[in-house]
Amino acid sequence: MKNKFSLLLLLCCVTLLSTAQDTLKLSHQEFLAIVKNYHPMAFRYRLQNQIAQAEILKARGNFDPVASAKNGAKTIDAVNYYEETNVALGIPTWYGIELNGSYNTIDGERLNSNETPGGLYQFGITLPLAKNLLYDKRRALLDQAKFALQMTEAEQWLLTNNLLQEADNTYWNWVKEYEIFSLQNKAVNINRDRLTLIKKTFAYGETAAIDTTEALSQLQSFELEQQDAYLQFVKATQELSLFLWKPDQQPYDVEQLIIPPQTLDDNEANSNYMLLIEGLNTQPINNHAALIYYMQKQNILESERRLKFQSFLPKLDFTYNFFNKENYNVKYLPLFQNNYQYGVKLEIPVFLRQARADYQIAKTKIRQNQLDADFKRQELNTKINTYKNEVLGYQNQINTAAQNINNYQRLLNAEEAKYSNGESSLFLINNRENKLIDAQEKALELKLKFVKSYNQLKWINENFNIR
Repeated sequence: MKNKFSLLLLLCCVTLLSTAQDTLKLSHQEFLAIVKNYHPMAFRYRLQNQIAQAEILKARGNFDPVASAKNGAKTIDAVNYYEETNVALGIPTWYGIELNGSYNTIDGERLNSNETPGGLYQFGITLPLAKNLLYDKRRALLDQAKFALQMTEAEQWLLTNNLLQEADNTYWNWVKEYEIFSLQNKAVNINRDRLTLIKKTFAYGETAAIDTTEALSQLQSFELEQQDAYLQFVKATQELSLFLWKPDQQPYDVEQLIIPPQTLDDNEANSNYMLLIEGLNTQPINNHAALIYYMQKQNILESERRLKFQSFLPKLDFTYNFFNKENYNVKYLPLFQNNYQYGVKLEIPVFLRQARADYQIAKTKIRQNQLDADFKRQELNTKINTYKNEVLGYQNQINTAAQNINNYQRLLNAEEAKYSNGESSLFLINNRENKLIDAQEKALELKLKFVKSYNQLKWINENFNIR
C-alpha cells in the first residue's frame, strides 16, 4: 500500500510539474514501478492468479456437507394418506467415504408397507471398496486446482517479467535516442560558433571565401542530422508512452517533452554484469519459472492419470444404515442384529475399452509434457550462455570503441591546432569531426546492445525468484 501511494504521489507530481515547465524527467526506477503497478497487462496477470485461487475454493466445495429438508402431505376425499417431514445431512470425506444422517417422521392412513410410522433416526455410511477408494474425482479436482494455482503463478510471473523486460529495453532505447539528439545538438552549436568565427576571419582577410561555404555546408549537414535525431527521439518517446498508465488503468497522455535524467553509462549493467553472470552460474535451472510451470503441469497430468486408472477397478460400494425409532432405546452393537439396512453394489465394465483409451491418452500427455520440459530446459541453457557471451563481447567492443573515440578526438584537436597555424584546411577538420561523431554514435549503439543483452540475463535471473 505504501508503494502504491508513493507511485500515485509521483504521478500527481508529474501532473503538477507539467504546468510549471516544458520538460519533465522520468527515471528508470520510477518508470518500471509505474509499469509494474499500473500497466493493464500486469494488472490482468494478477487477476488471473485470483481466478486460480477461486478454482481451489470451487474444488473444495465438492467436500462441503449438504443439508436438506422436505415436508409433504397427501389428502384425497378427506382421507389423510400421509404427512411426512424429513431432515437430512450428507458429509463427504477425503477418502471417498460418505457419511449421512437424517430424521424422518411420517403418519397417515394409507402408508406403504415399507414405511415406518412415527419418528425415525438414521445414521449411515457409504464405503467404496475398489474404485474411488484410493483416489476419486473430488480429490483429483482439488489436487489439480492447487497445482494449477502454482502453474498460473509461474506463468504470470514469466509474462510480467517479459513485460518489464520489454519496458526496460524501450526505456534505454529512449535514453540512447536522447543521447544521440544531444550529441547532434552539441555538434550544431560547435559548427555555428565555427561559422561565426570563419565569417569574422574572412572579413579580416585571414581566410578564403570558400571556407565560409565549407563551414556553412558542415553546419547544414549537422542541422539535418539534428532534425532526424529529434524525430527519432520523439518516436522513442511515443513508444515509451505506451507503458505509462494511471492507477485506474487509463493511458497517461504525454503532453510535455520528457527527457531521461540518466545516460547509458548510468545503467547498472556497467558495474553488475560480472556479478549477474556469476549468480546465474549457481542457479539450479529447475528453479526457473518456465520449468516450474511444466513441473506443475506434470503434477496435473499425473493426477489425471491416477484418476483414469480407477476406471480399471470394479465399482464395489458398500452401504450401511443404522435406524433408531423415536423414544426407543436400542443397542448399536452388534451392527447386523437389528434396526439396520445394508447394500452392496457391483459394476464391472466387460471390455474396458474406454478405460484403456483414457489411460493411454493420460500417459501420452505426460510424455509430451516431459519432452516440452526437456526442450525448454535446453533452450534456457542455450539462451543464458548466448547472452553471457554477448554481454562479455559487447563490453570488449565498448572498450575498443572508447579508445577509438579518444583517438578521433586527438586527431580532431590536432587538426584544429594545425588549422590555427595555417597548416591545415577546414575540409580536413570537418572530415575528422564527422568521423568522431560517427564513432560516438556507434559507441552508443554498442552500449544499447550491451544493455539489452544484460537485460536478457537480468530478467532470466528474476524468473528464478518466483514467490
